[in-house]
Formats: sequence, C-alpha cells, structure tokens
Amino acid sequence: MEVLWAVGQVGAVWMAVMLGLIMLPSVLGISLGISEAYMWVLVKTLEWATVRLQKGAKKPQPQVPRTPTANGIIERDETPMEKEIALLHRADFEFSHIFYFCRKGFEAIVEDEVTQRFSSEELLSWNLLTRTNVNFHYISLRLTVVWVIGVVVRYCFLLPLRFSLAAIGITSMIVGTTVVGQLPNGSVKNYLSEVVHLTCSRILVRALSGTIHYHNKENRPQKGGICVANHTSPIDAIILTNDGCYAMVGQVHGGLMGIIQRATVKACPHVWFERSEMKDRHLVTKRLREHVADKSKLPILIFPEGTCINNTSVMMFKKGSFEIGGTIYPVAIKYDPQFGDAFWNSSKYNIVSYLLRIMTSWAIVCNVWYLPPMVRKEDEDAVQFANRVRSAIARQGGLTELPWDGGLKRAKVKDTFKEEQQKNYSKMLVRNGSVGSLSAETESD
Repeated sequence: MEVLWAVGQVGAVWMAVMLGLIMLPSVLGISLGISEAYMWVLVKTLEWATVRLQKGAKKPQPQVPRTPTANGIIERDETPMEKEIALLHRADFEFSHIFYFCRKGFEAIVEDEVTQRFSSEELLSWNLLTRTNVNFHYISLRLTVVWVIGVVVRYCFLLPLRFSLAAIGITSMIVGTTVVGQLPNGSVKNYLSEVVHLTCSRILVRALSGTIHYHNKENRPQKGGICVANHTSPIDAIILTNDGCYAMVGQVHGGLMGIIQRATVKACPHVWFERSEMKDRHLVTKRLREHVADKSKLPILIFPEGTCINNTSVMMFKKGSFEIGGTIYPVAIKYDPQFGDAFWNSSKYNIVSYLLRIMTSWAIVCNVWYLPPMVRKEDEDAVQFANRVRSAIARQGGLTELPWDGGLKRAKVKDTFKEEQQKNYSKMLVRNGSVGSLSAETESD
C-alpha cells in the first residue's frame, strides 16, 4: 500500500507540473520562458561539444558552406547537351558523343539529384545523438559523460513528459471536437472549434519541445484561400496549426488516425476522401472548389509535393492544387537539423519508429515564413503557376529547387523521361543536317 501511495503521489505531482507549467500556458497562448531557458542551455552545450570535437580531431576539418550542395561529391556541369557535345567535336553524329551519355549515367549512379533528397540531411558537427554518430568517435571522457547525461535526460525525463503531453493533446482533440461537433452550425461552433484546435496543437508542439519562429504574420492565409507549403514531415500540419486553423485535405485512414479524422470533421470542415475517390481527380477538384467558394470556411492546407522531402530542396508541385482557383498563400518551412531531424523517411521507418525518434531528439526548431498571396495570371497555366509558387517557397526557405516528381521515392523513372532525352538528341542531329547527310551517303552507296 505504501508503494501504491508513493506512486500516486509522484503521479499527482507529475500531472500538477504538466498542468501548471505546460497545459495552462498552452490554453492561454503564453510562454513562461521554460522553453527559452532549455534552448539556451542546449545551444551552449552543443557549442561546447563542437569545440571539444574540433580540439580532439587529429586534423582540423575545413569549414564547408552550409548549403544543400555542400554534401555533394560530384561537381556537375550544367552545360546544355547540344553545347557540350559540340565541344567534344562537332554537332554531327560522332561516336565520341557516347562519352557524354556515359558520364551522365555514371553521375546518376554515384550521386543523383533525387534519391539523396529522401535521406536525412548530413550535419556539419555531431549533435550528441547516437543516430547521427556515424562519422564521430570517442574524443574525450568529458564529452562521453555529457553524452551519457544527455541519454538519461532524453529517455528518462523528456520522453515520458512528451509522451504524456502527446496523449493529453490527442485525447483533448478527440473529446473536444466531438463535443463541439454536437453544436448547431454557427459562429459559436466555429469559434469553439478554433479554440480546441489551437489549444491542442499548442500542447502537441510542446510535446515535441518545439521552438517555432513565425515570420511575416501579416501574410497568414485567410478564409476561402489555399495554403501550400513544402513537405518534410507529418508534423508540418501541427507546426502550422499552432499559429492558425486550417481545413485539412487527405485520405481517410483507419486506426487512431481514423478516429481523429472522424472526430475533427464534426467540428471543422476538413476534406477527407476515400481511397477510391482520391483516384478521381475531377471529384477531388470539385470538392475543393466548393470549399474555396465558401469564404466563411477555413483556408485549405495542401502539401503539393505529395511526399516528404528531407528539407534541403523543394520538388515538383502537383498541378491539381493550382487548378482549383482562388488565392494561393505560399508558406516556407525550414527545420534546423542540429537539434533534431524532422524528416520522415517513410521507406525506412514506420510512423511509430519515427515518432519515437522525434520524441527522443533534443527539440524541433524551425522557421516558418508566410509569403505574400499569389493568384494565377491570365496567360499562365496550372503547371506554370505551380512552378512560380514553388520558386518563391524555395527562395525564401533557402532550399534547392528540383523539377523532379517526389513520386520517384517509390516508383521507377518513367519511360517518357528517357524518351525525352532521345528526342532532344534526335532533334539536334536533324537540325544540324547530320541525319540527312547519313541518309544521302546510304543512298549513294
């Protein structure tokens, strides 16, 4: 009985701490400065660890500019095919042209532009996490002691705290939206729905030890608009809903996610599709247009890439989101991998493993930029509009802009990509008369 009483006392103190120091400030939308103090200690610790690593290294590591291309091992030449082949000899057909295609093939095998975007971003210095300790080894006793202390703090204190907050946040979301969903449609229901969503999102952000910096808040998405953002992780939606409410768009799921979807749609006009409906692009577009046409509904949140990218680049935006019409509100999200890797490699980790990695990281730190609203020009088709929005997001977030489809994460390269290169080479030969001269020589023989 004494043991049970002691456990009960510890549980009561634990709940009181979470309620008074975390949950109550979340409801009021204020900060007590605990997260700021934690981040200050964490930054100082990582700076000290970086200095110890540099002193302990046998050879000083050169400072590499922190850009997405800094990790590359191939210096690529972006010269167009026709000019590069012309440099080899001339624009007519020559066997030496084979070397151009061979070199491009070797480059793609060693280091292509696509698959490296589906793996975690490399760090310039170790952040005291075991999962990133591939290129770092034993340096000193003090650094090892700090690492051990970090493991104890992350797994014995932060993980239980974050798990408890996540459970409370999800439970509150389900219960709150279910209760609000019973009210008649009107301003009161909409107001309470936004309060529930904002409060629960703030609790979930605290469950990640999230430190988020929002910029240009005057450009925040408005009702009746469409918010589009680059996609790194499932928590992208939580990061954005921490600062405003959105209507989500996605496929109907089962399990816990399905319970959350069915509860939230009662209080908020989310747009969920069955698997069979997702394949019908016209039906999806119709439902989204109906939502956008109602200026009293929350802005739609869409991730046009369709898959998670490792936050070093922005890949092709699907044009469907830009065929709906209305105003587009671009948002750029950039995470700081030094404190925790937010990228979800769904091909390597399931959702449970991913959440465990997130909750045992130091923190989730990111910047969110709200860009000025954009509308489709009269002489612009959906693809051109999507590319213009993507370019704006890439520039603001300091991301590399790639034309490739994120679907290549799981699918093979389409034959049309190969055929396009063949057609370009054929057009070059025809334009320079090489094919005609070959035909004339054949006839003369």
